[in-house]
Amino acid sequence: MAASGPQKPNLGRGLSTLLGDLQPQAGDLATVSEQLVPIEKLRPNPMQPRTDFDQDKLEELTSSIREKGILQPLIVRPDPENPGGWMIVAGERRWRAAQKAQLHDIPVVSRDLSDGECLEIGLIENIQRSDLNPMEEARAYRQLMDRFSHTQENLSVVIGKSRSFIANRLRLLNLPEDVQQRVRAHELSAGHARALGGAPNPSRLAQKVVNLNLSVRQTEKLVRKAIKNPDSDDSSPRRARKDANTRILEAALSASLKTAVRIEMASKGESGRVVLKYTDLDQLETLCNRLRRAGISPEPRN
Repeated sequence: MAASGPQKPNLGRGLSTLLGDLQPQAGDLATVSEQLVPIEKLRPNPMQPRTDFDQDKLEELTSSIREKGILQPLIVRPDPENPGGWMIVAGERRWRAAQKAQLHDIPVVSRDLSDGECLEIGLIENIQRSDLNPMEEARAYRQLMDRFSHTQENLSVVIGKSRSFIANRLRLLNLPEDVQQRVRAHELSAGHARALGGAPNPSRLAQKVVNLNLSVRQTEKLVRKAIKNPDSDDSSPRRARKDANTRILEAALSASLKTAVRIEMASKGESGRVVLKYTDLDQLETLCNRLRRAGISPEPRN
């Protein structure tokens, strides 16, 4: 019989099977057992798909840990690069919050997992909590495919998303870096970015979408017009065109406040207004908290 080739990680087992029951099972005490380890012995997983951590939510988790402790142990594996240490597989937010809460020891469960399984767990854990932004999610899918030879069909089964959803996310990686940054800064939604992917000049149109605060449907119409008339100047906004410094300031404010920020200047003089966009009341409250920490009170004055 011919020898079989290298086996790729069996990611189809799913998150629940990989992690298993956190309660020790008969005959499995050596594999699954909760223990306390010094917080300095842990380090984040370098394959963690999430790169942005919402500071307001992290503060809320820190307060909860100070009051109640860590209710669910972190999933770790022996650190392959640091004997005696541990690599976090799931629970980096709890680890970060525990540091802010000044805990010395953290409850963990150790599992013998491969690189592929660690990446899958990190991806699925965050997707199930909707914590990844579209660009982080797209990069995680690409990493699974490039590093571990998985297809879109296989990922569809593992992640529980349709193949078309995964394909649309992956297309976002073809956008120019400045457009990707607008998605990370929440200036553009995944729907906006998907529409811009078929545009002849996505960077120029993305600027117009942000300037005019266009909806996804309006963006799709704008892209169709640009495809039909590629020589037309679709970049001319209805308002006065912004200089490079103003656009840089908009991008910096958007990244800092984690919401779309638009600076509207009058055609003459230096007056204008700053417009902050929010999608729901929770995001509005989060935005107000960020402004308060910056010394700006959003409450009306008497």
